[in-house]
Amino acid sequence: MKMNNLNIFTQVVKLLNTKNILETSTQVRKYAVRKRFYRTTGILHSGGDKYEITLDQRKLKTPNGKLFTVDNEALALAIAAEWDAQKTNIVPSTMHLTALCSTVIDNPNHLKNTDIADYVTNYIETDTVLFQSNDSEELYKVQVQEWDPIIEWFNKRYQTQILKTRFIDGPEFSDNDKNVLRKHLLSYNFSSLIGFMFAVDTLKSPILTLACVDRYLTPERAVLLTRLEEEFQLGHWGRVEWAHDLNQQELQARLAAAILFIHLNSSSSKILSKSAAMQ
Repeated sequence: MKMNNLNIFTQVVKLLNTKNILETSTQVRKYAVRKRFYRTTGILHSGGDKYEITLDQRKLKTPNGKLFTVDNEALALAIAAEWDAQKTNIVPSTMHLTALCSTVIDNPNHLKNTDIADYVTNYIETDTVLFQSNDSEELYKVQVQEWDPIIEWFNKRYQTQILKTRFIDGPEFSDNDKNVLRKHLLSYNFSSLIGFMFAVDTLKSPILTLACVDRYLTPERAVLLTRLEEEFQLGHWGRVEWAHDLNQQELQARLAAAILFIHLNSSSSKILSKSAAMQ
């Protein structure tokens, strides 16, 4: 089930450039769009490890008016592609990498690394996969089949002893379990931690998020698992195809962006030009 770097990058790019998401979001959220005002996008190496995004000859800026810079060439290219994927209208709700970078640069809530690590660590108390049904045995069997292997993998991977629950009193975990998770999160830089927070808010599950970061799950699979109860109910009561499919695609795009953001910000690898590679 574990994926290599090429596979996850290919899947992420595919999700981030889903045509249906761009077109449908433009139709549904007309109030949140503006006309595209540029013809071309590009990146500019501004010295050291800094890269800027250009829209024609204009340099991109954050919502707070700061110069939009990133420390990774691959991330700069991905953001430029995100802006280039906009058609007649600019739809901010489809530009997740841009939003993540702006959050890092502006830091509107004045967060520190420890704040985000504490947020993600405490979120595990309400992790989706740790709360399993006590009302429907049929649903519970599905959760055991689909969620329990993920919990088992997580405990083995991080040397924790977290237990699920079927009752209102919550799952079982120790202070040591929390400390292990917090220590692991603090090994990442601030930009990556912003990606973690975005992914956890998307999946409602630190466990599924870390499974994606560790390439144990694909973004598509993780979204399916977090929507497991909803999909189970839809199997019984039917679905409004366009609405549910759109929601699923949006979650996949959000998560794919967050995972890509984490990997690119926690990797020192750079994309080499053809000429440099041939030297």
